[in-house]
Amino acid sequence: MTIKEAAVRSIQQLPEDATWEDVQERINFVAGVRKGLRELDEGQGLSHEQMREELRGTPATSTKEPSGSFPAESQESLHGFP
Repeated sequence: MTIKEAAVRSIQQLPEDATWEDVQERINFVAGVRKGLRELDEGQGLSHEQMREELRGTPATSTKEPSGSFPAESQESLHGFP
């Protein structure tokens, strides 16, 4: 599926009374999910332990910057987005 096809499909799932802001939010969400999944595929995500440490305020030992990736359980439901 092309990016354009994914965008159209995603927009078609919005309610009929969707606003331009709704469309923009949906596109930004899908783009963010795709970026996060790509980063995970490239090994750029944080482990659960690294994220726990970061949330506690103790920097995790890592040479990589946080990627904003989604946890594995979220990925399964989002794989419909290319």
